[in-house]
Amino acid sequence: MLSKLFVGSKNPVKVNAAHITLSITLEQDFDVYEVGVPSGVSEQPMSEEETRLGAVNRVKALIDMHKDETNDSWYVAIEGGVDVFEDGPATFAYVAIYNGGRMSIGRSANLPLPVSVYQALQRGEELGPVMDKLFNTTNVKQKGGAIGLLTLNHASRQSVYEVALTLAMAKFHFPDLYTD
Repeated sequence: MLSKLFVGSKNPVKVNAAHITLSITLEQDFDVYEVGVPSGVSEQPMSEEETRLGAVNRVKALIDMHKDETNDSWYVAIEGGVDVFEDGPATFAYVAIYNGGRMSIGRSANLPLPVSVYQALQRGEELGPVMDKLFNTTNVKQKGGAIGLLTLNHASRQSVYEVALTLAMAKFHFPDLYTD
């Protein structure tokens, strides 16, 4: 019987990143369940704190929905957001992974954003549609994302999520080293 992997999104980029990363790092396969759960934050998180909270809220919502599942079930959430840093505006993601009473939270690298893109986000637009307009694409947030567009596809939204998830898995690989 395969372990269950619950992903707090129906976005194929997030689901694939979670499935690939956990399958590789744990050297096993999963029954994957895509579950749309609320983040409890804005559609477009505009700070690190809000983005982190969105990932944590999604994992907690998954756990609450599946309290009766076995201890070997895994719960993953990914929340993308933006903020302004010393070097200007950037987009990034927070990831949250839960298994067997333990949670690990990680963060991706920053992708610098053009100021004009950030200003559109400040006006209430979401990053995916802003990038679609700028690059004449359709639904890029379920493809390579702003990351793919701005890196000439040398990186993608999924590849960045996979790295962040891989790093967050350290707590599960060496639980004795990460005591709370």
